[in-house]
Amino acid sequence: MFPNDKERPDPDALLAQVQAQERKAARGKLRIYFGASAGVGKTYAMLAAARKLQADGQPVLVGVIETHGRSETAAMLEGLDVLPLRQVAHRGKQLAEFDIDGALARRPPLILMDELAHSNAPGSRHPKRWQDVEELLDAGIDVLTTVNVQHLESLNDVVGGITGIRVGETVPDTVFDQADEVVLVDIPADELLARLKSGKVYKEQQAERASRNFFRKGNLIALRELALRRTADRIEDDVRAYRVEQSIGDIWKTGAALLACVGPRPGGEHTVRGTARLASQLGTGWHAIYIETPSLQRLPAGQRERILKTLKLAEDLGATTAVVSGHDIARAAVEYARSHNLSKIVLGRAHPGWPWRAPHIKRLARYGPDIDLVEIGAPSKEAAPAGRADAASAASAADAGPDGEPDPAQARRRLLGYVAASGASVATALLATPLLAYLDLANIAMLFLLVVVLVAVRFGRGPSVLATCVSVACFDFFFVPPRFTFAVSDFQYLITFVVMLAVGLITGHLTADLRFQARVASHREKRSRALYEFARELSGALQTEQIFETTQGFIQRAFHVRATLLVPDDAGRLLPPAAAPREADAGARSHRMALDTGVAQWAFDRAESAGLGTDTLPASRIFYLPLVAPMRTRGVLAIEPEQRRWILIPEQRQQLDTFAALAAIALERVHYIEVAQNALVNMESERLRNSLLAALSHDLRTPLTSLVGLSETLAGSKPALAPAQLEVAALLHDEALRMSALVSNLLDMARIQSGEVKFNLQWQALEEVVGSALRASASLLQGHTLRTRLPPTLPLLSYDAVLIERVLCNLLENAAKYTPPGSRIEIAAALRGAWIDVMVYDDGPGLPHGREEAVFEKFTRGERESAKPGVGLGLAICRAIVEAHGGHIHAAASPLGGAAFVMTLPLGTPPAMPEPETEGSL
Repeated sequence: MFPNDKERPDPDALLAQVQAQERKAARGKLRIYFGASAGVGKTYAMLAAARKLQADGQPVLVGVIETHGRSETAAMLEGLDVLPLRQVAHRGKQLAEFDIDGALARRPPLILMDELAHSNAPGSRHPKRWQDVEELLDAGIDVLTTVNVQHLESLNDVVGGITGIRVGETVPDTVFDQADEVVLVDIPADELLARLKSGKVYKEQQAERASRNFFRKGNLIALRELALRRTADRIEDDVRAYRVEQSIGDIWKTGAALLACVGPRPGGEHTVRGTARLASQLGTGWHAIYIETPSLQRLPAGQRERILKTLKLAEDLGATTAVVSGHDIARAAVEYARSHNLSKIVLGRAHPGWPWRAPHIKRLARYGPDIDLVEIGAPSKEAAPAGRADAASAASAADAGPDGEPDPAQARRRLLGYVAASGASVATALLATPLLAYLDLANIAMLFLLVVVLVAVRFGRGPSVLATCVSVACFDFFFVPPRFTFAVSDFQYLITFVVMLAVGLITGHLTADLRFQARVASHREKRSRALYEFARELSGALQTEQIFETTQGFIQRAFHVRATLLVPDDAGRLLPPAAAPREADAGARSHRMALDTGVAQWAFDRAESAGLGTDTLPASRIFYLPLVAPMRTRGVLAIEPEQRRWILIPEQRQQLDTFAALAAIALERVHYIEVAQNALVNMESERLRNSLLAALSHDLRTPLTSLVGLSETLAGSKPALAPAQLEVAALLHDEALRMSALVSNLLDMARIQSGEVKFNLQWQALEEVVGSALRASASLLQGHTLRTRLPPTLPLLSYDAVLIERVLCNLLENAAKYTPPGSRIEIAAALRGAWIDVMVYDDGPGLPHGREEAVFEKFTRGERESAKPGVGLGLAICRAIVEAHGGHIHAAASPLGGAAFVMTLPLGTPPAMPEPETEGSL
């Protein structure tokens, strides 16, 4: 077993756990009754649990229950307090929905909410029922609910592929995963089909149709398997959380998760592939780790790159990979397995010619007696000489450089360490010789041990071993009688030599291990500090240029690579580095990068890494990492490392992914800051414009009314005006009327957008408003051929007659204005489901291509430069009025060859007409 300090829980983790428990205690509990399909008995089981709780004295409130006509389910409601449903008006119908305000006002300890995957009617506080449940939980109310496997968001497409039916109602998986309890309600497929046939699931006709489509036996078996697997995954998360909460170190073999250990020997790829096959057969997940000890850090670069490629292969095959630092391979592997609850450790078989090179099996069995050990056989084509050659390579690792070639500089550094270790021991002997008269031999031996410790701290394990041996020899030669010989006159000095040698070796070994652990801790601290500083810098960035400079600078300093950031333009095309926003000298090193914008664009469009270390153009020297934000990809990070194996190191890649995620989120934050600022400016501009229009229109209406009256008086004055003067007066009157109409349009637009217009909705015939609009527009339609096509069976509609007449008048005026004299104008109506379409056609020149939507914008006209009167508000007013009635309006090509404007209004449900009295009735 491990020492107690290894099993002691982390104080920070305990504090976070206590805080999470406090937050959870203030929140209501959610229990989900989960099933493979409708009819398995979820609602019945939920009601049975509620009745039992009520019998035990706990108050229960039924918020929503869907019985679907099942008498057994309806009977379970007897004796339970049922919350009345809220009536919501929608498209002329009254829909019954859950009353969340009533539930919050009563604040029951427990409430029942059937069918979690449900869309609320428009006008409800939340669009989805699961959001109602979230609000109830936040209020401290416990909730029981039901959901089927096909309604989980992550499985919606899977179920659709199995059954051929894609359900529209879904629930986020986070709601399911964060539930306090999940109760699986399950029955065999044959029993469910029997229930369906007997009418206990749906009514007879509906059941017959369901049995031919969704409720086929194969579908039900597959859905049952999905529900069982999803529940098992949920329970596995509960087991892992409980183990962490209770600080349990022993492995619970509730699953068959595997841990593959990758070593420096050839054949690691075979071990990884064998573990992947085994995990696939068991239907479980797996991990792959490489444990790096101080001695393995001195492997040649080529061999280290092969190990990292093996880990990359494991990651591609679906494993979770990691490089673990430790001085004891067996202990580190068992610790990793315990922390991740991995019940099986998979190892490659030791080479038969070198049994002494694989001592870890026995140590693994001793440290982890509760862990299963699986040994993968060696590849059939692996030969013994290759293993011996690899041993020779590992033995000479000290003098190897990149790609396994000898590195003279590294060899000189190691030779310098051995020379310094020998020289330090000899120098200590020479310096201590004059002090022999003043120091005891035990104190002189302590000086030699101090030198061994210092050498181990500075140069590592190998030089410290040499320093130990040289120190013992110098101590014997210079200080032990007879001096200046290696002869020993007293047998006790032999014990001194042995103890001194053992203490020196142990001290050097421990010091070297501490040096290694200190170096590992230093690297971790640097990574953490870099992430902290990077996040702090990005938090204050308000422009894309700042994010670009910060990201580029931090990555180049943290990873010692060349890097640049490519950001897209408005069309989604990546800008080259020279065009990207930055200072003149920022990223000067990136100019030497041979960027391939095609590869970068591929990575951006598909949100996948490309280039070095990936499956897409792996021969490239540059690694392209997309910056994927929650909403969309925000750019591409291009990195050119000095050594190709750098990108294969899992820790480096994980840190780089974290840097990229932070940069992507910062870019998205800046983007939405700009969007919010633009929206605020537009809103303020619109408000000022509407205020100005309302003020001007109101102030202009009085003088224009006077001007119209004066022009009429002038035209009818006595004595009568001369013909030329009368023509001028008529023109003055017409222009005053036109100006008054324009001012009325401006004022109406301002009133509609401010919400001041009150609608007088009445059930009335469409023919009436069409007739009044034609009479009001008679003067404008002179010289045009007019035709109406209104079916006699049109139902009554609920609308404001004055406003809808205004819409039709504007459409007729628009048609008359933009068509030549003699053109045909047609008004038609047609039913389309729950809607009615009212069309105004003409055979004029039509609308410019691509401007079908633009003509409905304020101050936009059909012709950009035109002598025709108007300011471009008529169609904007039409859209505002129609949308206020719950409909919509759009422009299209006319069947007559010109322009067509289609107004769509909802039918609704007209009130019932009273029955006519018959003779003899009382």
